[in-house]
Amino acid sequence: MNLKDNKYAQYALVQEMMGTVPTVEKFDPDCTKEIAAKVAKAGRLFFSGEGSSRIFPSKNASRKAKTWGLDLNIQTEGARQAAQYDLSKFAVCLASNSGRTKETLLLARKLKAEGNELRFGLTANPGTLLEEACSATHVLNCGWENAVAATKSVVEQALWAESILWNIAGKDMRSELAKLPAQIEEALTLPVPEEVVKLAMNASTIYFAGYNDGVAEELTLKTNEITRRKSDFLEGTYAVHGIEEVMESSDVVFVVDPIEEEIEKFQDVLEKNANVHVVAIADHDTPFTTIKVPSVGALQPYVYLCAGWNVLVEIGIAEGINLDKPTRARKVGNEIQG
Repeated sequence: MNLKDNKYAQYALVQEMMGTVPTVEKFDPDCTKEIAAKVAKAGRLFFSGEGSSRIFPSKNASRKAKTWGLDLNIQTEGARQAAQYDLSKFAVCLASNSGRTKETLLLARKLKAEGNELRFGLTANPGTLLEEACSATHVLNCGWENAVAATKSVVEQALWAESILWNIAGKDMRSELAKLPAQIEEALTLPVPEEVVKLAMNASTIYFAGYNDGVAEELTLKTNEITRRKSDFLEGTYAVHGIEEVMESSDVVFVVDPIEEEIEKFQDVLEKNANVHVVAIADHDTPFTTIKVPSVGALQPYVYLCAGWNVLVEIGIAEGINLDKPTRARKVGNEIQG
């Protein structure tokens, strides 16, 4: 995938994916310092939003906090379910690029009515209804996206959410962050083997397996939006605990960052028993067909996500799909009218 070939450059989706590079270059971790201080005092952080605004940003942050052993209770849920919870002791981050997503806005208004002052909005537009309902709102630097599938905004949202943890933990991530744009660009432009594209095109269902950190789950959603193919997210070892019964021999399972101790099980159950194709997205060689990306340490999930986008674009283009305009999916899934 590159912007020098009109096969790719004609699509806003590709332009916006490549726009992730300057978006990351401009990101300033200090933008969450004030929020981080309030979150640390609360000791509880709740992320809400719908679709791409929540999946990777919240789950990546949650995994990172647990990995680091932070004394911080992090939870995440869609807004309708979150509205049923007592969030009075939580700092709540509410993400909506449009600032008009109905579920998210109604949750923000509910929290305001209940007197929760720790309501933090995250949008791609200034002066939105969400901003009116929150105590403080951060506007993304990446700007509004024209393609239906959100891309560069997802990465900036995730950096914003994760930087709250950086500031709470007192970790200086600037050196790692400075390297990330080049590593993301490499993941976005690396050649995708033609055999992998053909496997996906012939699959009845495209599966994604891996950690519950939002990467594989977000790629599952993007598969629907970009390739118009059926997809499913198989968290952890779910892929080898029953669903193989309904897999078809033409199906493909993309395993993001496979865990060494689980590889043999995946080989036995998926490749040998279910006769499905397994492709790894990893920073090292694996026994599977492997899309190998640069190794970047603590910020590795961002590179995996972008490598997955690269794969999906190649599949969509091979299918002859207009990447910018799904037939049914909308940019703002459920927009509030007032």
